[in-house]
Amino acid sequence: MVNIEDTVQVLRRTPLFQGLKKRQLERLADSFVERQYLAGETIVTQGKGGEGFFIIKEGLAEAIHTRSDDTSIVLNPLGEGEFFGELALLTDTMRTASVVASEDTCCLALTRWDFLTLLKEDADMAVTVLQELAARFSRVLNTL
Repeated sequence: MVNIEDTVQVLRRTPLFQGLKKRQLERLADSFVERQYLAGETIVTQGKGGEGFFIIKEGLAEAIHTRSDDTSIVLNPLGEGEFFGELALLTDTMRTASVVASEDTCCLALTRWDFLTLLKEDADMAVTVLQELAARFSRVLNTL
């Protein structure tokens, strides 16, 4: 069971949701579920459907991309408060990388359909989150 106030605190520190009001954070927090992963366990798999967004509440994980020649590279380590799967919130596309727990890890997970339902009910929330997503993608594109 997810503690709403604890989840609100995690969301408040997550850049994607920092612009939201307390009541919006509470509604959003109510849609998250907690998932536990053991060290070495795959959280999401590259090439599989992506319907969820994850925030690492505790623990460590690595985003790993497997190239067409079957070599793998670690894209980045993910620690407490970091998130992945933001594209899965808006699109029904395949995962571009796998994420594997480096140690026992607790994640907060949000499904795409729960997120979209919240956005349809709260246009202000939708605008705030979409602006942050656009800014995030712009920053990434500027590094290429």
